Amino acid sequence: MSSTDRHSPEAPSRADQGVTILVIPEGGGESRNFRLSARDVRRLLRGAVVTLVFMALLLGSWVYFAWQARQAAALRAEVQALQVDRERLGELASTLVEVEAAYSRILTLFTEATGGDPPASWIPGARPSPAGGGTASYGPGPDSWPLADRGFITQTLQEEGSAPLHPGIDIAVPEGTYIRAAAPGRVVEAAEDPVYGLFILLDHGGGYRTLYGHAADLLVRPGDSVEAGEVIGLAGSTGRSTAPHLHFEVLRDGQPVDPLQYVSQP
Repeated sequence: MSSTDRHSPEAPSRADQGVTILVIPEGGGESRNFRLSARDVRRLLRGAVVTLVFMALLLGSWVYFAWQARQAAALRAEVQALQVDRERLGELASTLVEVEAAYSRILTLFTEATGGDPPASWIPGARPSPAGGGTASYGPGPDSWPLADRGFITQTLQEEGSAPLHPGIDIAVPEGTYIRAAAPGRVVEAAEDPVYGLFILLDHGGGYRTLYGHAADLLVRPGDSVEAGEVIGLAGSTGRSTAPHLHFEVLRDGQPVDPLQYVSQP
């Protein structure tokens, strides 16, 4: 062995390599050395990795639970809204039952309508209009109730300025109830309309006319002459209607007036 080999220091193995941390305080104090072996460095790195993984998992868990809590709050609000809607539906159902019961009680006030066409003896025959097609002078205006039954008035004349919102009265009756002429007159129209359905328009002279709407059947024709109380049709629910009733109008010089000023409910 040569002298060179005998005096040269042995190089440290890779397993013995470490890290030396030199701490030099400000102000000229005594410096300190901290040496970490390779094993300590590996332990510190593993600990740092584990800590980072743990923090990432903790953060992810917090985000997940925060999202779940928000979803739960939204679901609770939706459930509460559904409960409110269910309560409202229950109230509406109860109201509907009460309305149906009231409607049934009202219907019991009316006589039941006979099926099919009324016997001919109940309906006076229609007479032709006066010679020349002119309008006869029948009287001062309508004064007879336009139905064979008393019925139940569900809507009256409603006006807004010069344009009526509802230019007559609605009288609820069973389908098939006789519609009667409110005064002697002549049939001007007996036709069908999208709003009034099957309707009859009578001219009574003196500027008076009456209209009968939503009929189920018409028993007169244009040009026929009728007497007060004569059956001219059967009540129904044609046109823009939700239940059997008669829409009755009184027109004076072409303007709707309140029918209840001329006819009285029996």
